[in-house]
Formats: sequence, structure tokens, C-alpha cells
Amino acid sequence: MKKVLIFLSAALLAAACAPKAPRAIPSDKAVEAKVEKVLEGMTLEEKAGQLVQLTISVLEDGTREAIDPAKLEIIIGQYKVGSILNVMHDAAHSREHTAAMVRQIQEKSMEVIGIPCIYGLDMIHGASYLTDGSLYPQEINLAATFNRDYARMMGRAMAYETRAAQVPWVFSPVMDLGRDPRWPRIWESFGEDPYVQSEMARAETEAIQGEDPNHIDLEHCAVSIKHFIGYGVPVSGKDRTPAIIAQNDLREKFFAPFLACFRAGALTAMVNSASVNGIPTHANAILLSGWVKEELGWDGVFVTDWADIDNLFKRDHVAADKREAVAMGINAGIDMIMDPYDPECVTAIVDCVKDGRISQERLDDAVRRVLRLKLRLGLFDKPVWDYSYPEFGSEQFAQESYAAALESEVLLKNDGILPLKEDARILVTGPNANSMRTLNGGWSYRWQGDADAFVPQYNTIVEALQRRFKQVSYEPGVTYVAGADWQAEDASGIGKAVAAARKADVVVVCVGENSYCETPGNINDLNLSRNQKRLVTALSGTGKPVVLILNEGRPRLIGDIEPLAAAVVDVMLPSNFGADALAALLSGDENFSGRLPFTYPKHINALHTYDYKVSEHRETMNGSYNYDAVMDVQWPFGHGLSYTQFAYKNLVVSAENFTAADILKVSVDVTNTGSRAGKEAVLLYSSDLVASLVPDVKRLRGFEKIALAPGETKTVTFELPACDLAFVGADGHWRLEQGDFRLSCGGLSALLTCTETKVWDTPNI
Repeated sequence: MKKVLIFLSAALLAAACAPKAPRAIPSDKAVEAKVEKVLEGMTLEEKAGQLVQLTISVLEDGTREAIDPAKLEIIIGQYKVGSILNVMHDAAHSREHTAAMVRQIQEKSMEVIGIPCIYGLDMIHGASYLTDGSLYPQEINLAATFNRDYARMMGRAMAYETRAAQVPWVFSPVMDLGRDPRWPRIWESFGEDPYVQSEMARAETEAIQGEDPNHIDLEHCAVSIKHFIGYGVPVSGKDRTPAIIAQNDLREKFFAPFLACFRAGALTAMVNSASVNGIPTHANAILLSGWVKEELGWDGVFVTDWADIDNLFKRDHVAADKREAVAMGINAGIDMIMDPYDPECVTAIVDCVKDGRISQERLDDAVRRVLRLKLRLGLFDKPVWDYSYPEFGSEQFAQESYAAALESEVLLKNDGILPLKEDARILVTGPNANSMRTLNGGWSYRWQGDADAFVPQYNTIVEALQRRFKQVSYEPGVTYVAGADWQAEDASGIGKAVAAARKADVVVVCVGENSYCETPGNINDLNLSRNQKRLVTALSGTGKPVVLILNEGRPRLIGDIEPLAAAVVDVMLPSNFGADALAALLSGDENFSGRLPFTYPKHINALHTYDYKVSEHRETMNGSYNYDAVMDVQWPFGHGLSYTQFAYKNLVVSAENFTAADILKVSVDVTNTGSRAGKEAVLLYSSDLVASLVPDVKRLRGFEKIALAPGETKTVTFELPACDLAFVGADGHWRLEQGDFRLSCGGLSALLTCTETKVWDTPNI
């Protein structure tokens, strides 16, 4: 028997429940001295320019492939703009092209201002805006692995390859809690759970920035964690629309992953485009300045999202005009304004300082933060750099991406049809069967995703299956129509697909979604499209067994067609090696080990999360009114099958009674009782049985991925600070209350008792 010791950092609370929150990033005297020296010599106009970020398109020449020197003179020479983002022609370019462009900007900035420009890119799942970069599965897939190593691998590769292109800043990771499956950015996040988000995002943050956030080397970048805060649960389900979140949930659950990353040294954060509880986040001084800058002592940079200062007056109507919006945002805590097309934002800042709407003190504080970021990145000493980057596009990164895809694809159902037989006649069909675009999703070479145009060297699902099996035919049945509408479909081929199915032994139907990103991905119906359901129904009518492959960025409803499938696999968005991984899994060459990082809903009006309140599920009451509540989902959070079986025994907790100061040791034996090697995600949950607020039915407190040979047993031991069992009460304070708790793992449970109540005065214990 082997033992695996898992040390769980208190992601939801401070390390070891310290009574006072530590500084998010320790200050460095040399860096601070340089900041003050540079600040002292700056004019008001130069200071204002440091607080503005424009998109590269304002510098493009007529070809949209190169910089116009005259435009560069205006933007850098006249307006002193301190930051540029995005890609030319709204499409990925090579490392060499990107590096040459950044060099040209930096040379001008150093010549005219003497301060380096900072360039940023939306690298969401690897170096996704470099044509020759390495892409990994999207974050939702990494969450499905329940393996922190893959977040670290992706972060390291992302930073290394981005820095190789002379870009020192990535707008990643995304850590919005994906708790509403209608929201079109679910796939950019690590799912619905605060603990998974915290652990994965922190691992990625540390990998991107390296060991010392004050001195980031040439193989690492600064992160921009996003989108602070509450972005992923809009009331309407539509992107960039208002959210209503209880204050205790906002502090306890939604803040948790950001808190973890601030404490891990995250240098910048991007702000939620929408509003929370009626206040646009870009104007929310309590959240930006209060929760983060003051409570945590965070000295990093808050950057707006795309044009969101303008949205304060154009959309949200909390400001009357541009200057009022600029002053409102900066006074709330914004340090850099992403005003993509309008360099006059610099003038607006200058005017607001001159007329007193922005104080000199707040201006200088924001400028210090931007200068500090650039110094921490070494840009003053090396605004451009010569470094070979021998690992760029390496085989190691490719192998990591493939391995992550293998562990992320989730077997949801299997009536025995899988693994597929070697000699089976297989029909592959569906709109997602022959598409790299759908495997990668958005933020892949283009904003809305267009991988088919960039990566012909990789395999689609049908190509991967044809390489693995001898008898594979293809008839799409339904296809996506090329054009602006990612949802447009052509169902004229269903008849041909049905005819082909009659000649096959098994039908692999690849359905789901085309690629989309942000607001264009809004939908009015979470159901899988009518055409795709028609295809599955018609194929099932042939009597041939159907293997349903879900290739989607969010869980589309399939409750009516799921019974027609002998097996269901959700590959989500596994990127360039996702089809190869799927072929290995369907053939049995590899074993499934992914688990859902979200709750898969069954009904359009029943969208739940796994940590629902205990009062949401109960039997029918006795009496006249017969009130009841039923949690009815397609598949629960954490669900995932394997070709082998695992048995849990001997759940042991170190103490039956505890206080807030204790560390609880929890161990469990896990045995592979099947005949195949496999990996198991071991998940530890807690339940507060009675509390002063209606408690969650359970909360995830730990996870670890272990590999087991047939017959092998390992003991997994978690070390859980008891204060992690606290919650935020109605008074806004963290509370660990006297009473009984249940810890559960793998179907086993143990009861233990907190012997005294503790209430913390500090908001971020």
C-alpha cells in the first residue's frame, strides 16, 4: 500500500487562518526607489499616457500587417500612451512577426518617453495568438482533469512562448465562477466550484509569473487575472449583463479564486465588464480599492476590460460623459484604461486632474503601479531582449497538451459499447466530426476561433478515428454554415447519414457547438440545436448503437436524446490534440479519468450547482400544500466513468472534536478493483449540518489525482485547516460555528464536531 500526502493550502481563507491578511506581493526597495525616481521626472501628460491602453489596430498601416510610422508618432510621441494590446488584423501572427512589431513600438517609446511600453495579449489556453505557438485544452478541460499539474504546464508554456514573441503580459487566467451554464464564457473558466477555481488558477498564475513576482525573468510573464468579480452569473445568462449576488456569497465564493491569486503574487487584474448588485464593477471603490488594495495591501494594476470606462456613460448610465466616467473609474481604483480606439482618453485624464476630479495623489498612485509593473518585468533594463527560446513549439509542450486532453475528456455513460471493437464498421457523423475550430473553441488564433484555417496538420475527430481504426466512414448529416452566425446549420444531409448508418456496426455522432467567444456566444435556448437532435434521433432509429460525442463550450441540454445513446463522452474543448486523445480513449488504448467540473443540467428551468442549499432538495411536505423541491440533473459535478473500478475504504479523520485552530488530517484508501490501470480523482467534501445561515449541502475541500495499477491500493491523506470549514455570515464576518460536520469521500463519510464558535473580525482571514 502506498501513501500520498496532500497538503491543502487554505485557498478560501488565509494560510493557517492567520489573523491578519499578509501583503499580496512583498515590496522591493530597489524597485520602489526606481519607481519614485521615474515618477519625479514625469510631466502630467506623460503620467496620463501611462494609464491608457490602446489596441494595435490604431497603429496598423493599410495592409493591416505592419505599423504605420506616422500613427506611431501620434500615439507614442503625442499622446505618450503606455500600453498596447491585441493582434494585427484580428488574427494570430508568427512569433517573429509579433516580436518585430513590439520591437518597433518599444524603440519609439524609449526614444520619445524614456519609459517602455507594455504589450499584452489574450493568451487563454496557451500561446493562442501565435500561429506557431503551443495550444493546450481550454481551462474548462483542465478543470476536468482535477490535476493541478496541467494548469502549471499550460502556464509555463504560455509564458515561455509569449515572452519569446517579445510580449511580457498575458490576460490570463480566467477565474470567473461558471455557475450559470447559459453564460457563453463557461469554457474559459475552471468551472463552478470556488476551490477548483482557486487551486487551478493559482497554479497557472505561479507558473506564468515564476518564483519571484518582483523580478520576472525572460521566460515568464505578468498575469492579468480576470474578470474581477462576479462576472459569470448574469441574471439573464447573457454576457456583460448585470449580476445580483448575495454579499456573503460574493465574499466567500466569488472572491476566493482572486484572493488565492492575489496572495500568489498576481501583478495585474482585469475588471468585470458588467455590474454587481447595481454597481458597475469599474466604478466600485469598495471592491477595487477596499477589498483588494486596502485589505490585502495589493500594489498591482487594475486594468479595465474593453472600452468599459465608456460603458459607464454609454451603457450603464452612471456617468454623464467621458470625463465623468474616467474620473469615476480611476477614483474607484482603476489604474489603466483599456480604451482601445481613442487616444483622447489621455486628454480626458489630464483634464480631470486639472479640474480636480482626479487628485494628484490618486494619479500618482496609479502611475506608480504601472511603473512598478514594468520594472518588475525588467522592461526598463530590457525593453526588448535577445534570447533563443529553444523550447518554443517543443515536443514536450505537445505531449503535455495531449496528456491534458486525455485526462480531461469525460465518459458520462457507457452501456458496454466502449471500448470500440477493432474490427467494427464505424460511421462518424455530426457537425463537429471534421472540425478543428470546434475542438479549440474561441480565443484560438482569432477571437471567435478559426483553427481550421491555421492548423491543418492536426487531426479532426474523423481523421483521428480513421488513423486508429480500419473501417471508418464519414457522412456529416448536419454541418455548420460558414459565415458570421456560428449557430447556422445545414441539415440537408441527415438522410445520407441515416443511410450510411445502416451499413455500420456503430455510429459515432459528434454534436455540440461551433466556436464562439463572449457576447456573440449569447443564446436564447440552452438545448442542443433542433437539427442536431433530429440527427441523433434519426440515427437511433436505425437500431445501430450510438456513441454520442459532446464537443461544446457549455453543457447543452440533451435529456430527450441521452436515452438513445449507448455511450456519451463530453470532450468539451480539448484543442489540437483532442481528437487524437479521443481516438485513444474510444479504442481503449487509454483509460478515461476526467470528471465534470460543472453540474450538467437536465431541464431548461432547473439550472443548479452542486453546492446548492439543503432547502433546495426535500421530500414532499405533509399537509394541504404538499411543498417539495427536487434536484434533478443530467449528471452531477464530479461525475466521470472509467474502464476500471475503484473502491474506497477506511476513511479516517484525525479528531472527532476540533476548533478553528486545528488541522484535520483525513485519510482514505483507494483500490483499483478492476483489470485495467486507471487514474482516479479523489474528492473530499464537507457538510455543515446546522448553521446560522441555510448551509450548502456540501463543499469541495480537496482533490488529488492518483494513478493505480490493477489491484493496487494507495492511501491519500489530506491536511485540512479546520478554519476552511467557516462561512461568511449575514453580518459579513467569517464564522466557524459550534456543531456537527460531515466529511465525505468516495461514498464514505465521517462525523466530527466543532466544539466552539469563532467569528473573525478581519474580512479576509
